[in-house]
Amino acid sequence: MNSTVLLDAIEHETAVDPRWCVLWLHGLGADGNDFAPIVPDLVRRDWPAIRFVFPHAPVRAVTINNGARMRAWYDIRDFDLANRADHEGVAESVAQVDALIAREATRGIPPERILLAGFSQGGAITLAAGLSRSPPLGGLVALSTYLPMGLDQARASLQPAAASQPMFMGHGVFDPVVPVAGGEAAARAFRDFGFDVQWRRYPMQHSVCAEEIRDLGDWMTARFAAG
Repeated sequence: MNSTVLLDAIEHETAVDPRWCVLWLHGLGADGNDFAPIVPDLVRRDWPAIRFVFPHAPVRAVTINNGARMRAWYDIRDFDLANRADHEGVAESVAQVDALIAREATRGIPPERILLAGFSQGGAITLAAGLSRSPPLGGLVALSTYLPMGLDQARASLQPAAASQPMFMGHGVFDPVVPVAGGEAAARAFRDFGFDVQWRRYPMQHSVCAEEIRDLGDWMTARFAAG
């Protein structure tokens, strides 16, 4: 699989000549269509023009699903969070995300006006990509997810300017797929690395809810105002 080939994606522009980009990564077994419907609920009238990009992960075999092939950002080898992620697959997906970010620069949107968002497995890639970003992005959004590497590896991946990226993290307290403790551990690690992390818990399972979308919208409003 060639990580330099741009992933196919669904795109939605809220107005002509977008000044910002939100790059949103779906979860395991889904595709870019999964979060495209969130746009009308999330976008606010006073926001600048935004290009939403919802890429489709590559299709690969997933160990915990008996080797079935599906869209996945990396193989999931174990239900235990500490051993769940295939590190080679994580690195490959981070490179593919970096390629999409680079394309936005050619379309007039620099990294500092790009928000990288992800849910579950897509959120894990957001965290991994955020650690190694140089130059940094305008912000990171990681929902119902976990850090797909150990703390020592995460610290080794950290670029000097990466901690300047503000973060929004949300998680359901009843999540049976990614326990909320995994999200809390990731938020704590990023705070220890120097990131400004807004962490929110919600009374839900492995999903998103209206309250989370509202809080994310408030956080994004602050990012647009700062940029």
